[in-house]
Amino acid sequence: MNATRADVDVLILGGGVIGLACALHLLRKGVTVRVLEQGAPGCGASHGNCGTITPSHAAPLAMPGTLGVAMRSILHADAPLYLNPRLDGPRLRWLLGFARHCNWTDFHRAAAARSAILQRSRRRLAELVRDEGLDCEFAEEGELYVYRTARAMAADERHHAAVLDRLGIEVQRLRGDTVEAREPALKPGVAGGLFHPGDARLRPDRYAAELARRVLELGGVIESGTRIEGFETDGKRIAQVRTSRGAFAGERVLLALGAWSPLLARSLDLRLPMQPGKGYSITYTRPARAPRHALVLREVQVCVTTWASGYRLGSTMEFSGYAEGLNRARLDALRSGAAAGLHEPEGPQQLEEWWGWRPMSVDEVPIIGPSGRWSNLHMATAHGMLGVSMSAATGELVADQLYGGTPAIDPQPYAPARFGL
Repeated sequence: MNATRADVDVLILGGGVIGLACALHLLRKGVTVRVLEQGAPGCGASHGNCGTITPSHAAPLAMPGTLGVAMRSILHADAPLYLNPRLDGPRLRWLLGFARHCNWTDFHRAAAARSAILQRSRRRLAELVRDEGLDCEFAEEGELYVYRTARAMAADERHHAAVLDRLGIEVQRLRGDTVEAREPALKPGVAGGLFHPGDARLRPDRYAAELARRVLELGGVIESGTRIEGFETDGKRIAQVRTSRGAFAGERVLLALGAWSPLLARSLDLRLPMQPGKGYSITYTRPARAPRHALVLREVQVCVTTWASGYRLGSTMEFSGYAEGLNRARLDALRSGAAAGLHEPEGPQQLEEWWGWRPMSVDEVPIIGPSGRWSNLHMATAHGMLGVSMSAATGELVADQLYGGTPAIDPQPYAPARFGL
């Protein structure tokens, strides 16, 4: 395969849920697309996350005090938020930038931007599942935060529930006995709970597979096993994308490579202020006493999701640069955290231990919009832990920006221009 292919309107780099959702929305506008994916569609962070659709996660990690928590974690490899002490220049620069955003002004600005795209995406995703017939175990049953200490719940009342109140996202404050009655899977001793009725859940690997199916059915092309190796440019245009399977071209190029985005963007002289935030999960067959709702066990920061086809423990945030592989201490922390709160913390059969890189921007707001450096380059990356949750609205926004629609949300907070890109 040596011939350059310039037969599509949009060449999409990345076949995770963001790239696939963008492809689907573009196809619905009558646009031709080709997706380049180094593995199989949805094999990255789209595969093993907890599959929760969460307008409730509008608040960013960056707030006063977070950096101190991260620095103290250096000595605790099993901490929910872990900063690996290994020296790494790009990661250090990212951390310094992240530290500058740990103030209340930037916190509230990021929360508003994240809320807008999360709430829009929540509505659009439900419509996509219905209209496109996506078989992905989608359920609109809300998400429950569970607290075993009044202190932890009081902290989240200030920095979580109060933020959601201001953003118009419903959150219900529950007493401990109410939480235990609602969720028999929980061990006794619950101090209280925050219930987010607008949240939902799905099986993320099925969601990615169903998006890929619809992209193909609508005439899109997905090139699996195609590793991107570089670019050929012509003035201010990207003329070709060089890959392990030859060169490809499109009238427009969409960068949707998740955590790999800054690595490839360097060859375009773009410095994306991003780092991978490593997450972990363990997937089981479903236990007999499985939770009815998606849960977040807040003190231990373990997410628990139940589907008809399985059961998953996940979460944690590890900043170790592009270090690959499983960290046994962090998997053990998921198990012990779940065991502290659930009668049956693990299913009868373990199916998978997984790790993946989440694409974290320095301000925790995604980067969506046109490049100021390259005339035919558009970006859709840096969705952090919320790629699945933000996917539907991101695809809609990209399609509107590229092909003449009025965006349903203000695109300015997500513009690459804020970083000079």
